[in-house]
Amino acid sequence: MTNTSAFDAPLALDPDAVLVVVDVQQGFDDHDHWGRRDNPGAEKNMAALADAWQATGRPVVIVQHGSAAGPLRPGTPGYELKPEIAGVRADLRITKTVNSAFYGTPDLHAWLTERGARQVVVIGIMTNVCNETTARMAGNLGYDAIFPVDAMHTFDMAGPDGVTVAAEDLSRATAAVLHAMRFAKVVTTQAVLAAAAAG
Repeated sequence: MTNTSAFDAPLALDPDAVLVVVDVQQGFDDHDHWGRRDNPGAEKNMAALADAWQATGRPVVIVQHGSAAGPLRPGTPGYELKPEIAGVRADLRITKTVNSAFYGTPDLHAWLTERGARQVVVIGIMTNVCNETTARMAGNLGYDAIFPVDAMHTFDMAGPDGVTVAAEDLSRATAAVLHAMRFAKVVTTQAVLAAAAAG
């Protein structure tokens, strides 16, 4: 019996599938603050997906996190979008102060409901924090959540035992949980691009 990876499964995109771009902000380039990251190709994949959405006329939501302190404070360069996303036309812009894009302003769930959109593609920063939280909430709210795990990245993090967990392992754990518990379809950027091109 052949064991087919979920990455290889056919993917269908709705004509109005919404790309939710989470926290692709310059402050995440402050590695003295955040530490070591994974997936150096993440921004290239984010840009490719944003370009595909613009080319096919699908809606894009851009989310920015405003922290009270640290590199993502509103009014500082760190709050601004990275160049790969800064020029993207957004159908909706959301600001938030917590992990989920569904707890921002304006209200993402209300906006999606008003449009009748049922499919969301989550990309951005960080894989196991705001991206994962947004995808879990999307799944709980009944959306078809798609999670191209190579169009995002995270950072090494220390656990309560003081042991540092590598960013790659955190990303792998997020992908496993979202897939196994059916919160989202975990796929590759290439799979989403192919589905977008196919219409």
